[in-house]
Amino acid sequence: MQELSASLEDYLEAIFNLADESEGARSKDIAKALSVARSSVTGALQVLREKGLANYRPYGCITLTESGQARAAEVVRKHNILKSFFVNVLGVDADVAQQAACKAEHALGPEIISRLLSFIKYVTESHRHGRDVAEEFRQFHKSRSGGKARTVEP
Repeated sequence: MQELSASLEDYLEAIFNLADESEGARSKDIAKALSVARSSVTGALQVLREKGLANYRPYGCITLTESGQARAAEVVRKHNILKSFFVNVLGVDADVAQQAACKAEHALGPEIISRLLSFIKYVTESHRHGRDVAEEFRQFHKSRSGGKARTVEP
């Protein structure tokens, strides 16, 4: 699998999400979603087209190729795993978790993502068997931080 910069992964994710709502994405909508200039979008779309990940022509609707779709789905999957972990296990506010997931999804490799997913499944399974590991952690953190949202060193 070819390496993509975090920025290009963000473009794939934006196209994936926008195209999910319609038949394709428009560059102005991508620019708005990513808070970037339209000229930046054009440059990124050209690179994605050259890499065989996006179908792009100026003033047209942008769609993902089959490989672009698969790559974007993986980026979205990582994002959702991270956000779920931050919100449901760590008890982080959804907006904060969203921003953190955007940053972390590019930095964490497949092994860490896989283990996080496994841990989330463990927490969910434990909850089904009467133990709320996530709530236990949130109470532990709250008691150690005096109820304040700050990082506690081990």
